[in-house]
Amino acid sequence: MITPIEKSVLMLALRAGEIMLMSGSEIYRVEDTVTRICQAYGIPYVEVFATTTGIIISLDSGGDGKPYTIVKRIQRVSVDLDRISMINDLSRKLVANPCPISEANKRLEQIAGEAKYTFPLQVLGGALVASFFTLMLGAGFREFGCSLAIGAIAFAFGHLLDKYRFNLFIRNFTVCALIALMALLFNATGLAYNTDAMIVGSLMIFLPGLAFTNAMRDSLAGDLLAGGARAMEAALIAISIASGVGVVLFSWVSLGGAI
Repeated sequence: MITPIEKSVLMLALRAGEIMLMSGSEIYRVEDTVTRICQAYGIPYVEVFATTTGIIISLDSGGDGKPYTIVKRIQRVSVDLDRISMINDLSRKLVANPCPISEANKRLEQIAGEAKYTFPLQVLGGALVASFFTLMLGAGFREFGCSLAIGAIAFAFGHLLDKYRFNLFIRNFTVCALIALMALLFNATGLAYNTDAMIVGSLMIFLPGLAFTNAMRDSLAGDLLAGGARAMEAALIAISIASGVGVVLFSWVSLGGAI
């Protein structure tokens, strides 16, 4: 039978792995962090298997006791590199100087619940990303101002769809269709002229850069299952973005509009 202390360690390690996966961490980093936490509290035999959608931890303290295994399903994934870094750092501090499990749990929940940026600031960030990428693509200040509005509206709309748990494909398809439609409307009203730059610049907010990078890192680390899953995720996101924009452009031209 697993002792209460071993179970507490297991739940601490599981929670750390869960937060890291939900924050977009690489698989090898999750497995390394979970292993470090368990070994920091004297559990010698630890096996961790993580994928993009779940984590399995099996531990054995030795002796005549049976191994204990727990499974956790991961459903929501976002991007928070700072949170990954803080949990990674916490695991190394625990190895060097183990603290009471209750204190480690408290610190872990503080990291998980720490508010990074307010929603208005996130919207402003999305707007600035869209507008400055539009400038980099050779557009003028008219397009800069229009992309500022497009980026803000698209980011806020994407956040709204996330709140109502729309799946990733539908969410990206809808938001990117909205981006293309707004860019075409700004062009049709004469407020801006470089439609391509406005569309491409605004799409930069939603490109799957982290998913593609993690797919390469996981694959190179030998986690081919996770690497393939992340590569498929990046491909689906790219397809949803292209589909959303393509449907709007096709419909616009079919109805007699000019691009």
